[in-house]
Amino acid sequence: MKLDRITVDPEIMGGQPCIRGLRIPVSLILRLLASGKTIRQIVKDYPELKEDDIKQAFWSASWATSAT
Repeated sequence: MKLDRITVDPEIMGGQPCIRGLRIPVSLILRLLASGKTIRQIVKDYPELKEDDIKQAFWSASWATSAT
């Protein structure tokens, strides 16, 4: 899968992977999901996000923790 919604820029959030260059790090999305928030709730709280952004955050985390 192409992770075209995940960006890394040393000038944004200290180079953390973020959603589309926004100051919304993938780690925040994952923490929100882990705390029980749904994708719909996150998009409601962060209207600049799209459902596909959240899905790519999952894929990014999966890829980053993969052994292969």
